[in-house]
Amino acid sequence: MAHPQPSQPAQSRTYKDYPIGVICALHIEKAAFEAMLDEIHDPLPIVKGDENDYTFGRMRTHNIVVACLPGGTTGTNPAATVAKDMLRSFPIKIGLMVGVGAGVWSTNVDLRLGDVVVSQPDGTLGGVVQWDLGKRENNRFVRTGSLDKPPRVLLNALQNIKTKHEKDGDNGLNEHLSNMARNYPQMAERYGHPGSEHDRLYQSKFAHVSDETCDKCDLAQIIQRPERKSQAPQIFYGNIASGNAVMKNASIRDRIAKSEKVICFEMEAAGLMDSFPCLVIRGICDYADSHKNKRWQKYAAATAAAFAKELLGVIKKQEVDKLELATLHEILKTIPIAADARFNAYQRQHDPECHPNTRVNLLQNIYYWADGREERCIFWLNGLAGTGKSTIARTVARKYYNQKRLGASFFFSRGGGDVSHARKFVTSIASQLANSVPSLDQHVCDAIKERRDIASQSLRDQWQQLVLRPLSRLSGSGAQYYMLVVDALDECDNDKDIRIIVHLLAEAQSLKTARLRIFLTSRPEVPIRNGFVDVPDGDHQDFVLHNISPSIIDQDIGTFLKHGFEKIAKERSLDAGWPGPEIIKRLVYGASGLFIWASTVIRFIHDGKLFAARRLKIIVENSSVGVDAAGKHLNEIYITVLRSCISLKYSHEEVEELLPMLKSLLGSIATLLSPLSTQSLSKLLSTAQDDVDQILDDLHAILIIPEDPALPLRLHHPSFRDFLFEKSRCAEFWVDEKQAHEILADRCIRLMEISLKQDIYSVKAPNMLIADAETTRIEQCLPPEVQYACSYWIDHVQKSGTQLYDNSQVHRFLQKYLLYWLEALGWMEKLSDGLGRELANS
Repeated sequence: MAHPQPSQPAQSRTYKDYPIGVICALHIEKAAFEAMLDEIHDPLPIVKGDENDYTFGRMRTHNIVVACLPGGTTGTNPAATVAKDMLRSFPIKIGLMVGVGAGVWSTNVDLRLGDVVVSQPDGTLGGVVQWDLGKRENNRFVRTGSLDKPPRVLLNALQNIKTKHEKDGDNGLNEHLSNMARNYPQMAERYGHPGSEHDRLYQSKFAHVSDETCDKCDLAQIIQRPERKSQAPQIFYGNIASGNAVMKNASIRDRIAKSEKVICFEMEAAGLMDSFPCLVIRGICDYADSHKNKRWQKYAAATAAAFAKELLGVIKKQEVDKLELATLHEILKTIPIAADARFNAYQRQHDPECHPNTRVNLLQNIYYWADGREERCIFWLNGLAGTGKSTIARTVARKYYNQKRLGASFFFSRGGGDVSHARKFVTSIASQLANSVPSLDQHVCDAIKERRDIASQSLRDQWQQLVLRPLSRLSGSGAQYYMLVVDALDECDNDKDIRIIVHLLAEAQSLKTARLRIFLTSRPEVPIRNGFVDVPDGDHQDFVLHNISPSIIDQDIGTFLKHGFEKIAKERSLDAGWPGPEIIKRLVYGASGLFIWASTVIRFIHDGKLFAARRLKIIVENSSVGVDAAGKHLNEIYITVLRSCISLKYSHEEVEELLPMLKSLLGSIATLLSPLSTQSLSKLLSTAQDDVDQILDDLHAILIIPEDPALPLRLHHPSFRDFLFEKSRCAEFWVDEKQAHEILADRCIRLMEISLKQDIYSVKAPNMLIADAETTRIEQCLPPEVQYACSYWIDHVQKSGTQLYDNSQVHRFLQKYLLYWLEALGWMEKLSDGLGRELANS
């Protein structure tokens, strides 16, 4: 017996010598892979905190580390845990998931037991599909989300191996199997081909007769397939379905295979693809039906290991050496980020940019500052509400994003959850910069490893450690400029944080190699003006948006309105040129320089559909005149929209009943500290969703209401929140902000009382880690409205000004539900964040 022997002394190897990681789910899979190794290395010392058991060796020219899931565990979460420990201990650059799987036979994919299936991207799918991740929709299961595809080096290797096999006329697997049998003769029979007579594929509707084997199953139910000339395993490439349940129902198998175009089922890969850069290799041991047995498992494990060896033979060591560390991605994921902060976040995809031929001179000034030799690193664009600051910010961000010079963007939004405060501002900026600026990721990750608790430190320490220091360590000839766009800083919820952020941004002036151009927008609020008091004039350039010549602004608004009306006229088959230059001129005058007025008018008229012309007449008739009427005009357009949604189709008595409901609903939407969908909002308020939908149906002009009821509602503009909460602007629709907070606090507490309970996740193992919990399961136990209640109920209590006393609602809740609430925060991974915020506010 010729066991592979090490050729290099163990003492000369370290963890850094193993850039390729292999994960197996079963011990027989690991045994088969180890038997394919060309060398087996001595073990290395155990890394503290890493609970994996490793085998070290060489296959072809590559040093490889192999790990197996703990005995008795299967599924995506244990696989993810094994991968996480491996990535933490080794400089993994590429990985392989090697083992057995269940095949899906069809006339087009004539796979047999013992064949090999390899994950390969197909269309919009990355090669692995999590078939049990989704939601019920219209009485059917709809898959949600997608998984990353394998690294480019592995996809290139697949093309190379196909080319090699095409030229050779042989896939080489039999040779590797023969070598394994020769090196490990005791494995030859147990891991050998079981015989084609035991490869039986039954009709989908024929269920297995109870027994360990299929000896009692009706042979007449076997699907007749053409005999193969050779027992040599064949290789198939395509999508692999991964989930936490064993697939043994042929009907479900066929349905998923058809809808997702998969040719194999397994149970681990979905836990790896987004963090462990790997290819999935599966030897087929059954057909994902009730006729499962273990007869083919060992041979299938061997054929999968044989393909892995064949694959590594076409990957050059130099190609692996030049790859970035997979660990960088994992380290970056350890710092919290605000997912909706980016200018092009999914929730912002419909937010507008500047219309062509508008803001021409202003944008030229901004681009001249950004691209020229201007020493000042900050361009502060400030202006009154509704003057178009955010639209300009999106336009600037888009330009430099397209040029690959956008370093990062953060768009604050009051009531937007993580984008309404500064707690994730620096970490979000750092994460984006690490992905945008070449070679910066390594320096940012070094900073994170140096201070693992950096995300909990002060904004100043975070900025120094995660942004300034990594940028200053970049080498290169000449200064390279990257744009940082920060929008609506005034909507950050803490005045002290606002002032600190201004100071931190100004510190970027000291950078020499990778320099930042910081485009900042806000209203001219006191905290921001005070922040710039201490910043030298030579470090920032100010531009007051509402001081632009009124004629230029009116021309831009006229262009915008004309384009909007052309679109409406085309959709409604109205006369060309409708509504005419005189009406547009009157509307431009009515806008008083506010783009938000003009955009609200266009949305309001557009949503009128058949009654677009009637709505235009209402706007024109209700417009005020006056030189200084900007605020009054904005009030009037909001009043017009609100009155139209209730007065045009309801009787006086019905309006009297509907108005309080409308004010209550709008007050809740404007008061929310993180946006909710209509589904979740209706559950939080204990209001029928149909009622919510009907009340909001005519408010698209002021609210962003997605077609998908599961996506969150948002205000089109924060000025509408100001309008609702200021009684002097319109007593008819005024909402008492403190009372709105009080109502939400009450609804949050009531919802938690009926939703929270002991062991809400139904933990089976007392030592289960939160990291091992399934996201979809957590969302089932704690849906979005319950998570919102758990996260923000104390904020609403505090903002309502409610006095706390013995036996109050809050007191009774804490007496009975405190531990349940803390448990829920733990599953949401918001325990420290939630409690830290409440303590800071107390």
